[in-house]
Amino acid sequence: MSEPIKIEGVDDKPDYADLFSNLTATFNSGKTKDLAWRREQLQAVERMMSEREQDIFDALQSDLGKSAMESFTTETGYVSADAAYNRKNLNRWTRRQRVSTPIIGQPGKSWIQAEPLGVVLVIGAWNYPLQLTLAGMSAAVAAGNCVVLKPSELAPATSALIAQLVPEFLDPDCIRVVEGDVPETTALLELPFDHILYTGGGNVARIIMAAAAKNLTPVTLELGGKSPCVVLPDANLEATARRMVWGKFTNAGQTCIAPDYVLTDADTEALLIPLLEQNIREMFGDDAQLSDSYGRIVNDRHFERVSALIESGHTAIGGQIDAADKYIAPTVLTDVANNSAIMREEIFGPVLPIVRAENLEEAIAVIRTGDKPLAAYIFTNNKRAERKFLDQVSSGSACVNDVMMFMAVHELPFGGVGPSGMGAYSGYTGFKTFSHMKSVIKRGWWPDLAVRYAPYTEKKFRFLRKVR
Repeated sequence: MSEPIKIEGVDDKPDYADLFSNLTATFNSGKTKDLAWRREQLQAVERMMSEREQDIFDALQSDLGKSAMESFTTETGYVSADAAYNRKNLNRWTRRQRVSTPIIGQPGKSWIQAEPLGVVLVIGAWNYPLQLTLAGMSAAVAAGNCVVLKPSELAPATSALIAQLVPEFLDPDCIRVVEGDVPETTALLELPFDHILYTGGGNVARIIMAAAAKNLTPVTLELGGKSPCVVLPDANLEATARRMVWGKFTNAGQTCIAPDYVLTDADTEALLIPLLEQNIREMFGDDAQLSDSYGRIVNDRHFERVSALIESGHTAIGGQIDAADKYIAPTVLTDVANNSAIMREEIFGPVLPIVRAENLEEAIAVIRTGDKPLAAYIFTNNKRAERKFLDQVSSGSACVNDVMMFMAVHELPFGGVGPSGMGAYSGYTGFKTFSHMKSVIKRGWWPDLAVRYAPYTEKKFRFLRKVR
């Protein structure tokens, strides 16, 4: 999802040692551990989204052509709700979790207590440049960490606005923003952060993991992949088409969990295509280029890449492009072969290929030939088919009879599996990701059983066998 970062041969790298040292000193002072401080910061995120909403909408319109409603739904509204959810659950999440203590540990009591990690680096992505930067930050702040934010340089207006708003609304002693490109990211990756959250593509993720390994820094990687969408003949095709069009063409298809391709049989395909066309027209008009609800491709490089993929099949719907406007119409392809160019990479654009699979077994076989996806979708009224799909298709998240809606449930972890990601966040999972869940046992003084101490006798051995 991001441009490649090439660490080798970078000259004139900035030095962020002082920034990191200052944040470490602040963290060691205990400031961020205070629950009142955490609540204040999370409330400030909510205020930022409300008070500067129009500025954020303008930046997102500039970077990606997003409409105000789409920006609210997927960016400001999401970030605000996420911060509020974290804030409201802080007491519960930070409370000690009692666990049982076995006989051998008596007298005593045991518990798990969450402690913040330290200084966290959050590297955002360009496709949702606000959400994928500030939601990770909110989770890290809820856990009591200091944070360095690196917004994506490919969304320059939003990056500049984040750099302006964060010190205005949040504590600059604890939360800092670093803008820039390769040199800045490279310099940051040399620092011994306590955790790194990166959202983007697999190539950059490998570079980040290699850099993090030098400092034994744990990473959470939110990547992507080809998220399949299986449509069985018994599905409600009207609702399927409507939900699929919304999920695929939101943000002009530049969504890591968007349906990447459809698997269905020939008869269902024939019924589905006119419904897809009808819903595209209802949502974006006869000419989506004139619609305020339809976005644009982020830059020329991605425009050229996605445009070329249209040649992978027969254009059943759409296909119009305008390089000067970075516009690609909502497009549906048929007669797409499994080995075609569009099936070899994540599309990340408004082109939806339909691949023939005559039954569920064949669809599952096609999915399994590729990497494990970030999301997987099935539309069916058959509970047995639903269970089979969920049991046999490994994916970061899954949705039955809709797309992407697991993102609306804060308590569902968001993350990938295999090449689609490592680790997860959102809700309590996000709090745990940026916390160390420390195990504690507190022993009483009496009785202090001699059974565990040397000399080891047969009698003690027999006793231990009984109480283990």
